[in-house]
Amino acid sequence: MMQTVLTVTAVILSLAAVGAILRIARGPSLLDRVLASDVLLAILGAALCIDMAVNRHLNNLMLLVALSIVGFIGSVTVARFVAGRQEQPNES
Repeated sequence: MMQTVLTVTAVILSLAAVGAILRIARGPSLLDRVLASDVLLAILGAALCIDMAVNRHLNNLMLLVALSIVGFIGSVTVARFVAGRQEQPNES
């Protein structure tokens, strides 16, 4: 039963990762690309959690925490950058 669940989750996460990579490649704006990269980091974190649950270990826990912090800080930084650019008046 566990092998079936692992296969189904691997397929779902793989399809989601392909969708996020396509959005990063195609995304018409910077915010689309940043959001897709944040989703890709979340998918990677979910894969690490599934690996830890299946193999019953906590070896990847620090990597998961670091990945989450990097994703959060990156998203907040880009959001602040874009918000700062939109508030400045156009001097043309």
